[in-house]
Amino acid sequence: MARVKIAIPTKKDKGLEDSISDVFGKAQNFVVVEVENGSIVDAKVVKNPAASYKHGSGPIAVKMLTDMKVDAVAGREFGLGVSTLLEQNKIEKIKVKTGIPVKEVVQEVLEQSSRKS
Repeated sequence: MARVKIAIPTKKDKGLEDSISDVFGKAQNFVVVEVENGSIVDAKVVKNPAASYKHGSGPIAVKMLTDMKVDAVAGREFGLGVSTLLEQNKIEKIKVKTGIPVKEVVQEVLEQSSRKS
């Protein structure tokens, strides 16, 4: 299995121990998790440069994640603009429940991906 990079919007900066954010584009941070052969091999907290924007935060967040070569994003909800940009950049979007720890989100993403295979 290839290495997969998953971005998860979070409320704080606690990495794998943080909880998923209710929002995508205005999330304070993203935890970018690299998974290989079903195991987490790296996790980085990345500050969202658009978190405080009144409008247009989603496209900026997607651009940042695209530049980081993310393969998938997990979130509670994705707006139409963000969804379109993610699809254009071939980034898989996976809907998950809000408020759960990042570690659980990664497991859920891996399970959903393996069901598609």
